[in-house]
Amino acid sequence: MTTPVEVRQARPADATTLVEIEAAADALLIDRFGATDWPPPASAAERSALPGFILVAEQPDHPAASPAVIGFVHVLEIDGHAHLEQLSVLPESGRRGIGRRLVAEAVRTARTRGHTQITLRTYRDVPWNAPFYASCGFVETSPDSPFLADLVRVETELGLFRHGARVQMTALL
Repeated sequence: MTTPVEVRQARPADATTLVEIEAAADALLIDRFGATDWPPPASAAERSALPGFILVAEQPDHPAASPAVIGFVHVLEIDGHAHLEQLSVLPESGRRGIGRRLVAEAVRTARTRGHTQITLRTYRDVPWNAPFYASCGFVETSPDSPFLADLVRVETELGLFRHGARVQMTALL
């Protein structure tokens, strides 16, 4: 079942909500892995300082008791790369096509900004990670630039490999 959402550029007023959405989405991985040392979400200041773009999924007619922004995608633009750094959807809004819509809009936006491919890094064996991105047109690739190799180094420092195999994936635009 799809949920009607509007995708738009993030605004400064969305920054705190994005931290909350990422924390809620990360809880699914923390529970799955039994992780006690999961890195915290990027702060609002950290995320807004990074180059690139952030798109949010907003419910157009949301009930007052629920959040209007229910998901986001953050694409870094560094050294000529478009890299899908983060995709998060509130767990209670999951499995309704919102993540897929955000990925499609991120791909479209990266293409209009002149990129010819978009990369990401994710867990190979988590159903809502690599298998999901494969269904969105991404294929496994190897890091082939200093920027992408540095992402592997950061993931190693954060201890992400303790929880399972990590892969890079790329979609051609």
